Amino acid sequence: MDSGDTAWVLVSAALVMLMTPGLAFFYGGMVRSRGVLNMLMMSLGSMGVVGVLWVLYGYSTAFGSDLGGLGLLGAPTEFFGMGGLLGTDEVSDTVPTLAFAAFQAMFAILTVALISGAVADRARFGPWLLFGGAWATLVYFPAAHWVFDLSESGGWIATRLAAIDFAGGTAVHINAGAAALALVLVLGRRSGWPREMGKPHNLPFVVLGAGLLWFGWFGFNGGSALAAGHTAAVAFVNTLVATSAAMLGWLLVERLRDGHATTLGAASGIIAGLVAITPACSSVTPLGAIAIGVLSGGVCALAVSLKYRFGYDDSLDVVGVHLVGGVVGTLLVGLFAAPAAPEGVAGLLYGGGLDQLWRQAVGAVAVLVYSFVVSLLIAWVIKATVGFRVGAADEADGIDERQHAETGYHFGDEHALSQRSRLRESVEHELEGNKS
Repeated sequence: MDSGDTAWVLVSAALVMLMTPGLAFFYGGMVRSRGVLNMLMMSLGSMGVVGVLWVLYGYSTAFGSDLGGLGLLGAPTEFFGMGGLLGTDEVSDTVPTLAFAAFQAMFAILTVALISGAVADRARFGPWLLFGGAWATLVYFPAAHWVFDLSESGGWIATRLAAIDFAGGTAVHINAGAAALALVLVLGRRSGWPREMGKPHNLPFVVLGAGLLWFGWFGFNGGSALAAGHTAAVAFVNTLVATSAAMLGWLLVERLRDGHATTLGAASGIIAGLVAITPACSSVTPLGAIAIGVLSGGVCALAVSLKYRFGYDDSLDVVGVHLVGGVVGTLLVGLFAAPAAPEGVAGLLYGGGLDQLWRQAVGAVAVLVYSFVVSLLIAWVIKATVGFRVGAADEADGIDERQHAETGYHFGDEHALSQRSRLRESVEHELEGNKS
């Protein structure tokens, strides 16, 4: 066990944990003021549900001994409750297994929270928690086994297919994006969409959330090296430059298409770049990372408008950014992978032919299809049994009041206090006049 590596993994776990509140601010700022608390609660609720399930059986399902030798599923009860990981001899690579488990728990939490942006302003909170728990169990934990279990008898995408996904382009972003698409198809459109879309109520929240996500992503990608060394440094630099380039790529598309470069576009471009570099950050050079960033920023800026053409109401563009960005980043590994990078694999542009590209494509499609189909079934069952969507009146009045009995901003109270203050001053003035 190495204390430096352990410290890096634990700090990285804390950075990834911060990404979920960051996502809450990012999503919360983009909705109307009467829905901000619901967006915050959907992210916080994901932390509660998935955090508990991860300890009970999630870690075992993702990283337990492979069942049947097919690379599809870990043994769900092998590390039930994680009590067996408390011994000092439990070491994965150079860090305690429990530190690795904590790091991976943050990935599971964030992935569920990512989905929530697609159904903003219309999903009931209780059924959302039910969906999050069922989805994590049936979709995320198995997909994490496919992609992240690098042991000899581990997941089929990582070991048999040999697709490169350093930090979760498939298991996190394509997975969440496909689930988001399924969920919006089951829940349907918001009332009045697309005529009455409603603008983001707090762009400073959006920028704050994007900044926290970018900051936490250095742990997301760099921490996936599981060591404070060369690979972590490469991932760190690639995460920086790809994200910078993606922001510029998004803003360029906005400027050419709409005539303006917007704050929302800059924040969205940041997320698109982070998503796309996630699978590739250990396999490309910084110049390759810039290319991935520019391409992903431009493609995602165009992809977010697809919902208007095809008629699916993806409220906060989870499909356009995470699904599309995840697919772009995963496939571009097959083009830009450089032998000099830590992975040591040559992509098409470095003389490696199509070998890595087809592997990347198979991994991306497999996770996309599995997540979409199972997510569709989970959402449909919840809708048919307990109901998933809020009523039309609740949606019109504001989901915060109806679902949480709270409001994010008490503008009316301030107005009432001001009126009462003026009334009090008037009464006091009249009394003083009577006395005189």
